[in-house]
Amino acid sequence: MTAVEVGVDSHLDDAEVAEVLELVEQATASDGVSPLSEHVLLHLRHGGDERDMHLRAHRNGVLVGYAHLDTTDSVEGSSGELVVAPEHRRLRVGHDLVQRLIDLSPDGRLRLWAHGGRADAAHLARAMGFAQARVLWQMRRSLLASLPAASWPEGIRVRSFRPGVDDAAWVEVNAAAFADLPDQGGWTIDDLHRRMHESWFDARGFLIAESTHPGNEGRIAGFHWTKVHGRGAHGHGHEPIGEVYVVGVAPEWRGTGLGRALVLAGLAHLRRVGLAQAMLYVDASNTAAIRLYESLGFTRWDTDTLYRR
Repeated sequence: MTAVEVGVDSHLDDAEVAEVLELVEQATASDGVSPLSEHVLLHLRHGGDERDMHLRAHRNGVLVGYAHLDTTDSVEGSSGELVVAPEHRRLRVGHDLVQRLIDLSPDGRLRLWAHGGRADAAHLARAMGFAQARVLWQMRRSLLASLPAASWPEGIRVRSFRPGVDDAAWVEVNAAAFADLPDQGGWTIDDLHRRMHESWFDARGFLIAESTHPGNEGRIAGFHWTKVHGRGAHGHGHEPIGEVYVVGVAPEWRGTGLGRALVLAGLAHLRRVGLAQAMLYVDASNTAAIRLYESLGFTRWDTDTLYRR
């Protein structure tokens, strides 16, 4: 079989991005799960960071694989994700892409995300010297089943996010709520705006809990940003499903039941817009969060795994 040629680019033009996204759609249809995270898809569509690298594998002029390399995290090391065309798997395309990712990592360290708990991804990672470092669960719940009403702490009112008004205050609260999780807590105004410009963004489903206490009136106490997959021009090959996208609570409001109330309010919103299912992602080591979600009817559905070399 003809050898694979792997090219490396710092930027892709619109036609090249469209070609990669078509490859992602083919893999998603075959596997039932997207091979690339939202983070990488955003970088593909909107240009990403100037230190991003795009690796494209061609065989006989046909795109058969793609990998994304992010070298911006000097603490944890570079991270990569990849997709291989279903009909070209087990033909060393994945191996060649991963080897180039390793070679291009500035200090030789590399983290690889594999989505959907696929056995072939685990085999490739182990064969190339990677070990499992982190596991994310995808959990799901029916929205047709009984849903308790939200019980709000005293001194809280709830409204929708106001684009252009709440932006800076939300970034500040998000940073405080996720101070121990830099992947989330490190979001900037630009990160927020990239997502606000996505076709799925709907401010009505971005719930803001604010304080009514004198002296702190109007201050954001917590939030639940919901998301809908599979609706619109770039929908997935499944019925629309809601997502508990991000739930955050300001440190001073922890332990008040605000997080649970926000989750329930977001689920109620997703039900009102006509959805039958909701999903979320949670770190498998976050037992407190898993207990909360299980108490609200969520069960484990799928797994994403981070491998470290």
